[in-house]
Amino acid sequence: MSSEGNLWLGKEPLRAHISMVNSQASGVPPTPRSCAGCGGKIADRFLLFSMERYWHTRCLKCSCCQAQLGDIGTTCYSKGGMILCRSDYIRLFGHSGACSACGQSIPANEMVMRAQGNVYHLKCFSCATCRNRLVPGDRFHYINGTIFCEHDRPGAVLINSHLPPLQSNSVLTDQKVC
Repeated sequence: MSSEGNLWLGKEPLRAHISMVNSQASGVPPTPRSCAGCGGKIADRFLLFSMERYWHTRCLKCSCCQAQLGDIGTTCYSKGGMILCRSDYIRLFGHSGACSACGQSIPANEMVMRAQGNVYHLKCFSCATCRNRLVPGDRFHYINGTIFCEHDRPGAVLINSHLPPLQSNSVLTDQKVC
């Protein structure tokens, strides 16, 4: 995939099926197709079709781990200018791409907070009792999917939020965003 981002990607998360296509199956000489990743002509016998586009098998890759998506499954995800494998999509955006508190979609360029594998908007990462917003460095408790500040803790193991929030960039650059 080129760093210019010549991909069709909508604003909302997209789960796409990946199909392996045998370009020589019909017996008719194939018309060369252009690869959505590199822009080059696809002369290979096998190519991938995903997100309404054709790809060289080597060009449909996860933007984070660089895994060739045709080799690891039949599904890929796209959000915020990135094409992702299932593992990286879940790691970056949670299981649904939605905030664990409010259920609303999290834009790919928005900063998020995480707790126990759940992802939250910054404004939603707050104590369930006093509603004070928690920020990186604040100590908090996470009990049965509910966040409590240190003052309102009902008696659980303390989790220390030392890490800054994860920022997902909407445009891929030469810098690694994952």
